[in-house]
Amino acid sequence: MSPDEQIAATLRERLVERHIRARGISDERLLDVIRALPRERFIPGASLQDAYGDHPVSIGAGQTISQPYMVAWMTDALRLQPTDRVLEVGTGSGYQTAVLSALVSEVYTVEYLASLSEKAEALLSNMGCRNIRFRQGDGTLGWPEAAPFDAICVTAGAPAAPPSLLAQLAEGGRMVIPVGDRFVQQLLLITKQGGQVTEQSLGGCRFVPLLGAEGWSLDAM
Repeated sequence: MSPDEQIAATLRERLVERHIRARGISDERLLDVIRALPRERFIPGASLQDAYGDHPVSIGAGQTISQPYMVAWMTDALRLQPTDRVLEVGTGSGYQTAVLSALVSEVYTVEYLASLSEKAEALLSNMGCRNIRFRQGDGTLGWPEAAPFDAICVTAGAPAAPPSLLAQLAEGGRMVIPVGDRFVQQLLLITKQGGQVTEQSLGGCRFVPLLGAEGWSLDAM
């Protein structure tokens, strides 16, 4: 292990213990994934201190890589099982995608911006992630031909939960999605039982807008 790799490993351990486990995330599978995943690879040009700070970091095109605790919080809320099939809406840098990939059977990820989708696919392929399917397009419409999904993770703020995504959630499925205005949202955990959906607010959050036919329009930006 090179000196930089040793420093990165130390920073990951500190991140997990001080900022994630200390705030109530106790799923050891999830903590082990974050402990092992080199976050700096998803933020080209960022310092190791920035890569492992518990805050969002710009990845260009007006987008960010989410705060590590937020990634852990959303993932933990989904109660993922190794056999799950997961839809991610908002590939971004691919970091959340990689976390999901390590925990479940299949990940289908949709990104609105072609440039981000292409970069994430190249990086995750290079990193050996073989259970991810990528699509560039309107994530608010989901991935109908691959539905239903055991879990859906939406990584941008929506005015309401998109009906297409609710329809693609399997019986017993879970979805986490930030819902609110363009600046501040509540992170909702939505579950489907008996064909009915229930919502639970997990707390406040702040994400970039979810663009698409069932999200925010570009004209409203």
